[in-house]
Amino acid sequence: MLKDIAPKPQTGTIDKARKLRREMSLPEGLLWRELRARPGDLKFRRQHPSGANVLDFFCNDARLAIEIDGESHGMGDRPTRDAARDAWFAKAGIATLRIPAREVLADLGAVVQGIVAACTERLPLHHPAGGPPPRDKLGEE
Repeated sequence: MLKDIAPKPQTGTIDKARKLRREMSLPEGLLWRELRARPGDLKFRRQHPSGANVLDFFCNDARLAIEIDGESHGMGDRPTRDAARDAWFAKAGIATLRIPAREVLADLGAVVQGIVAACTERLPLHHPAGGPPPRDKLGEE
């Protein structure tokens, strides 16, 4: 596992994340059921507090945040706020993958495959998931 680079949570964010874990939406709950099984040998966190935000799902090794967007994300000032939030995480080295909730409900398997593909694409070349550690970590040259 790589070092956690996600910004540390601000005061109150951890309690908010705990509440959100208890009150996950249907698409989030269905997706979590699949992601907790570690598809592609990847570890995911749900409702991960970071800075002033709570990420729906987070894969630390891939440095990827997965956000499940309901209908409200397309209304009012939400698109602007989401873009600013994504830019803030990008500065911290974390990419954001936004998935409409209706896609999760329509084809959960395809969504999980897409998430695994996006994570795998972002993994560093030396990622030891499912294999031996790099030679230099074993003390060999």
